[in-house]
Amino acid sequence: MATTAEAEAMRRAIALAARGLGHTSPNPVVGCVILDADGRTAGEGWHQRAGGPHAEVHALRAAGERARGGTAVVTLEPCNHTGRTGPCAQALLDAGIVRVVYAVADPNAKAAGGGATLAAAGTAVESGLLADQAAAVNEAWLTSMRFGRPFVLWKYAATLDGRSAAADGTSRWITSAESRADVHRLRAESDAVLVGSGTLRADDPHLAVRGASGSNGASGSNGARQPLRVVLDSKATIAPDARVLDGTAPTLIAVAEDAPAVRLAGAETVRLPRATSGPGLDIPALLGELHGRGIRSVLLEGGPTLAGAFLAARAVDKVVGYLAPALLGAGAPALADAGITTITQALRLELTDVTRLGPDLRITAVPAPTAPVAPEES
Repeated sequence: MATTAEAEAMRRAIALAARGLGHTSPNPVVGCVILDADGRTAGEGWHQRAGGPHAEVHALRAAGERARGGTAVVTLEPCNHTGRTGPCAQALLDAGIVRVVYAVADPNAKAAGGGATLAAAGTAVESGLLADQAAAVNEAWLTSMRFGRPFVLWKYAATLDGRSAAADGTSRWITSAESRADVHRLRAESDAVLVGSGTLRADDPHLAVRGASGSNGASGSNGARQPLRVVLDSKATIAPDARVLDGTAPTLIAVAEDAPAVRLAGAETVRLPRATSGPGLDIPALLGELHGRGIRSVLLEGGPTLAGAFLAARAVDKVVGYLAPALLGAGAPALADAGITTITQALRLELTDVTRLGPDLRITAVPAPTAPVAPEES
């Protein structure tokens, strides 16, 4: 059984792992704490960038000789393969670690097996400590490994009566500056930001992270990395002066296979099949294309039609809604047709967080496990 010191170390390791959000893709975020032979913290670290040293290596370097005879507490099973860096399982053995406690088993077949390697060498190994908390901070990468597609977070802003725009089409600004700043955090933690052609025409969004700059991985003062800007434009109608083509961040325009030829400075174009039913492009094909490009997390910022298409495809893993204390009474809804025609088909959600941001509420929810719906009382 894990000790109290190991549980505290795992909480610290999870917090360290979160520091890597937005910087490590296509790799996971990982945190590690080294305890010396007396159970005291000797070193800590986290995976800071793809291709760089893993969390265990940073923590072992910080611990030095105090690692010998100690315990490694790590959020993800130590890797067992040689890629751009060496196997962490072997690094732990070389450092003299005698016990390893990890939270989540590695689902990546190429890297898994570190726990077995350590155990075969005589190291005491325990798994599952604070597994749910560790999985939550690494949800995007774990989803991509388990299902072969990016993790999709749908973000929307609306009034209390569910309107995302007024009757005349105006939508700036429904929510507060605090909420808009939080959206930039979500962008910075995502590999790609996605909108449809309707949102592009109505709002001409920029989709870059405020404070970060350049499409070559350079970061701004807040250390943010620019996500890939993705526009679903099945008919290839994007204007050449659209703000997403300004070069601030990389841009991908997805068009239908039968769309007119399009060549845009500042963007790459990919052709995808149309949806088998309804307008737009095939959502699974889009997600497969993005996954093949190393995209592990997508922030869906499109309008109600695009959100409905993703929900109809059951391709939304988390919802973040910013609700402003305002009423419009008319105008565009936050969500359009999602293929739901009766209450028994409603996509039920579980709330995971409710936070006040300035005057607004930020509500975070995930799809609830499928369960029978009780009949309504007469």
